[in-house]
Formats: sequence, structure tokens, C-alpha cells
Amino acid sequence: MKLLLIRHGDPDYAIDGLTETGRREAALLAERIAPMEISEYYVSTMGRALETARPSLEKAGRRATACDWLREFDIRVRRPDCGGELSHVPWDWLPQDWLKDPVLLDRERWHEHPVFAEMDLKSAYDRVIAEFERVLAAHGYVRDGLCYRAERPNSETLAFFCHFGLSCVLMSRLLNVSPMVLWQGLVMAPSSVTTIYTEERRPGIACFRAAAVGDISHLYIHGQAPSFAARFCEVYGNGERQD
Repeated sequence: MKLLLIRHGDPDYAIDGLTETGRREAALLAERIAPMEISEYYVSTMGRALETARPSLEKAGRRATACDWLREFDIRVRRPDCGGELSHVPWDWLPQDWLKDPVLLDRERWHEHPVFAEMDLKSAYDRVIAEFERVLAAHGYVRDGLCYRAERPNSETLAFFCHFGLSCVLMSRLLNVSPMVLWQGLVMAPSSVTTIYTEERRPGIACFRAAAVGDISHLYIHGQAPSFAARFCEVYGNGERQD
């Protein structure tokens, strides 16, 4: 089975929609996604994800299942360097702050960090993962320890139109790592496609492996420069986003 985690196009967060660039990205994405043999489409109920999915669905003549659990994982937390203000998403911490505590690297204990424990991120994480596992089970793969039991092995493709933070939550489950490692270590540009597939090297035992993360080749082949959203400045003070 193959999973496509598709981030929304360049966002206008003020209206929960897309910018003009984001709409162009969504149209180019449709050229890539619509011809694919996709078994099921799932989409976040947030406006920017719905708007991104629309061109692909229309071009393919398909419909998607709208899922609240695919909404961005944007629970507000008190970032250590921001004076206790409850205003920041779980990622975007300064590296020199979050790397101080090895518990954030631990796939079993990351949620015990005081910043996350205060807002009970574990409960929110578990709710998302429970819904995700239901989808995987419906398509033949049931969680069994750290692997999956391939009850109905298949080569289906499932597409999820969603968000960066939420995608990292799903990947953390599939790859058995702390979501903080992925939130901090990966970049998924707007409209990017992350491809994860199963490997069943022994009968009935499957694990997931990422083949591509944040791929935007559909933009490059049309000469469309990627949006900067999702990144911070490459060099401090160069005019790009630094916080």
C-alpha cells in the first residue's frame, strides 16, 4: 500500500484559504495527482486543504472523504523563549531550546515534556492516530506492536490532503519516532507530496518506509518556484523569515 501525504498550497492563514500562488500550485498539483490510480481520497476540513484538493478531484472526477482529524495539529503551547505566551504551535521552537531535553527525542516519552504535558498533547495525538489506524485497518493493515499485520496485502494508493504538522504526526506513528524530530527536521513546502509505502519482507508483516518527503517536482517541471512557507532563513538577517 502507498500513502500520499499532500500539504496544502501556499496559505493565506487569515482567511484559511490559498494565495494566488497557492491556487497556481494546486492546479499544477492536479496535473500530477489526477492521472494516478488512487483508491481513496481523504481531505482535511480546513479551507486551505479543501481548496488545494478541489482541482485534483475535479480533474479526476472523484470525491474525497472530509475528515476533522486531518485538520492541522496546531494546539497552542508556551514556547520557552516567548515569555509564557500561549500562542505557538508545537513546532517552530528554537533548536537551542528544544534540544536541551532528550525526552523530546524519545518516541515513548516526548509528550511528557512540561510544555506538551500542560496542554495534554498526548490525548490529541492519540485521537488522530486512532482515526488514522482505522483507515489503515479498513484497507488491510492492522497495527501489531511496532509493525503492521498485513491482513489484506495490496498495492492500493491512498491520498491525504492535509497539513505539515499533521503529516508529521502520522509519519511519527508509521516510522516509530517522536513527532518533534519530524516537526523540527523536515520541510514540506506548500503543495508538496510525501510518499510512504509498505514493505512486506516476510509474509503478513509490513512496515512503512518513506520514499520521498516534501516532493515538489510538479512545480519545477512547470517552472514554478516553490513557496517559502515552511522554512526559516538560511542565513540570519538575510530578510527571510527567522521566527
